Amino acid sequence: MPADTTRTHTLSDFDFQLPPELIAQHPSPERSASRLLDGRGERPVDRVFRELPALLAPNDLLVFNDTRVIRARLLGEKPTGGAVEALVERVLPGPGFEVLAHVRASKSPRPGTSLRFGMPLPGPGFDAEVLGRGGPGGGLFHLRFPAEPLALLERHGHVPLPPYITHADAPEDAERYQTVFAERPGAVAAPTASLHFDAALLAALAARGVASTRVTLHVGAGTFQPVRTENLAEHRMHSEWFEVPESTVEAIARARAAGGRVVAAGTTSLRALESAAVQTPGGQLTEARQGETDLFITPGFRFQVVDRLITNFHLPKSTLMMLVSAFAGHAHVMALYHHAIEARYRFFSYGDAMLLDRAPPPR
Repeated sequence: MPADTTRTHTLSDFDFQLPPELIAQHPSPERSASRLLDGRGERPVDRVFRELPALLAPNDLLVFNDTRVIRARLLGEKPTGGAVEALVERVLPGPGFEVLAHVRASKSPRPGTSLRFGMPLPGPGFDAEVLGRGGPGGGLFHLRFPAEPLALLERHGHVPLPPYITHADAPEDAERYQTVFAERPGAVAAPTASLHFDAALLAALAARGVASTRVTLHVGAGTFQPVRTENLAEHRMHSEWFEVPESTVEAIARARAAGGRVVAAGTTSLRALESAAVQTPGGQLTEARQGETDLFITPGFRFQVVDRLITNFHLPKSTLMMLVSAFAGHAHVMALYHHAIEARYRFFSYGDAMLLDRAPPPR
């Protein structure tokens, strides 16, 4: 199944009809009990996620994203009493307690406005000052909090569930919309392919001789941003912060030397690794990298690092559909999605997963 890079794809090529009832609203009772669509060969094979160790080989290397989802959704009100909702996209470095956030209100708050967060009100909460607009393209609001932002979010914020999950966040979500190895706070969406891993599965992978390492990519709300132009070249990706440490570069070199494959646990791990390669002189992952990435992966992209991908099922016409199609081949991925719908797999963040090999380049 060679990569189909001989034609130019448009937005419509990544569309499909999904029955609404297949959008998972809650996680499976056990993380590793989710279904796994094995899409490595010509024909799909239906499996269970806990079978993963048998599908990998000793000396393979799993790369996880260790970002931690913050309680980024805030409910509150303006001085006029009007409702306001904020989604903190990024906590800015420095001592100023400043953040960049999406703000939804009947009228956009002006600089100098004080917003009261900590719903339901009245009650203990905090005031945030609107400093102006900021972020890429000036589309976010620049806010100043009265104290350390992550602490305030943990106390007053809500789990930022994706827009297609229709229920309010609950204690179950605080645990299950978080990986078991989440360490570095900063994401407003979970690296969902890694939600299927639990302690028992990680132990089984280690016993199999599969090594693991970490990258960090703080997933932004832009992961749900729709593509609005048929010409993919006109789409501008949101920017996210990532880090590939030296220990991961060394782990990849060891795996390669031992004949192992690099297996990305999720599209965010893949984007971090491939971004690091793209940003390194020569296009090879030979050194640690950190910074911003707006890498937009579409069919025709030349992967340098990742050999195999574990990923959930993604939204129609999304940038993640394009990434997965670039990795495994557009026709192959669309056929797998057709099978998943027929077989009643669960879709999106709380849904099931698939396992893909990188398609060989065309001859």
